[in-house]
Amino acid sequence: MQSLAQMAEEVLRTAGGREKTALSRGFAKKWHMARKNENKPDVGTANPPNHPARPATPQLLSPRDVPRRRSGSPQGRIALLHAVAHIELNAVDLHWDIIARFSHIPMPIGFFDDWVKAADEESKHFNLMCDCLEKMGSHYGALPAHAGMWRAAEDTANDFMGRLAVVPMVLEARGLDVTPGMIEVFRKAKVDDVVDALETIYAEEVAHVAYGSKWFHFLCGRENLDPKTVFHDLVQTYFHSPLKPPFNEEKRAEAGLPPDFYWPLAVAD
Repeated sequence: MQSLAQMAEEVLRTAGGREKTALSRGFAKKWHMARKNENKPDVGTANPPNHPARPATPQLLSPRDVPRRRSGSPQGRIALLHAVAHIELNAVDLHWDIIARFSHIPMPIGFFDDWVKAADEESKHFNLMCDCLEKMGSHYGALPAHAGMWRAAEDTANDFMGRLAVVPMVLEARGLDVTPGMIEVFRKAKVDDVVDALETIYAEEVAHVAYGSKWFHFLCGRENLDPKTVFHDLVQTYFHSPLKPPFNEEKRAEAGLPPDFYWPLAVAD
């Protein structure tokens, strides 16, 4: 069997969204089976690309150039789902990248279990969004998308703790803030399959934020560092804007993010 890091690299070098996520889910299954059969299967090392392979579409634009549509219209709701699908595909790559890029750092096997599970779930989320888009007469790639989604990975390519701070503990935590509003948009429009898909995503993203918090605190403990101080320093170094309330304090707490981690970094009302 390939090492886990080699599997991660293969996912990153696969372009098509459906193909990438099929490979991702297949590798996750192989890893979980190997974990059942042996105590510690080979994690290995890899040579991940600086940028993951991506399909020819969607066209990637600067955030300011991505068209904005009102979510009250059918086309606006399609645009919203397309944006979520794009986020989920980036998340698949981000979670495999943390395995491929940092596998040389000694970590408990549970770290790899967590990120394989997260990558598998993000793959499921992307496919759920694609299925919903197709039911609405569209598809992933039909609209332009945000070109800056990989910036956090580029900025933290050489900083393991920075990656954990910015990706799960900032970017994915933001998903906990905004997803309830998206669910309400589709509930009001009586699009039940989208509501069900978004509720699945919402429930599972809490664990992904929690993985980030858990392993960030683990690394801080190993180095005898104060997690809150380190988190503030890393977010101010790698995240290029203030955090934006309102915050979903209940779900953030459930994921291991106390208010004194994020409120001091928030933009003033």
